[in-house]
Amino acid sequence: MPQLSIHSPLGSLTLTDEGGAIIALDWGWGRDQEETPLLINARRWIEEYFDGEVTTRFDLPVSPMGTPYQKRIWSALAPIPAGSVRTYGELAAEAGGSPRSVGLAAGANPIPILIPCHRLVGKSQIGGYSGDGGVDDKRFLLALEGVSYPENS
Repeated sequence: MPQLSIHSPLGSLTLTDEGGAIIALDWGWGRDQEETPLLINARRWIEEYFDGEVTTRFDLPVSPMGTPYQKRIWSALAPIPAGSVRTYGELAAEAGGSPRSVGLAAGANPIPILIPCHRLVGKSQIGGYSGDGGVDDKRFLLALEGVSYPENS
C-alpha cells in the first residue's frame, strides 16, 4: 500500500492509499514512501489546512475500515465545517446511538483531521482525541479553525 508522510505542527503524519482511496492517517513517519496522485493531493490539502488556507472540506476519496455503525458516524462527521463543532449528543440524535457510542466511534476514526472527529465535543467539556497529543492536539486543531475551549474543560 502506498504511503506518504508529511511534517505538520502536530508532528509527522502518514497517509495510506489503498485502491485509490485514503484508508488511514497515522501519527508518525511511515517506513515506505510512495507518491500517488491521490496522496500528493491529500498532502497538499493537509499542508494548506495547517497554513490556514483551507476553506472547503476534504473531498478526496476515503475508505475507512470499520463497523457499519462507525462508518455511519464518520459519514456524519465529514460535513461538519471548519470552525464549527457538534456535540456527541447532537451527532447521536442525527446518526443514531448514544453520546458514548458516538465518542467511541469517533475515537476509532482511522482518518483523523480529514474526517474531522476533532470537531466533536461534549456538552460541557472538550472530550477526548485519538491523536498522539490527545486533547492538546484537539485544542490545536480547533484553535487553528478559530474555536477555543477553556483549559480546564
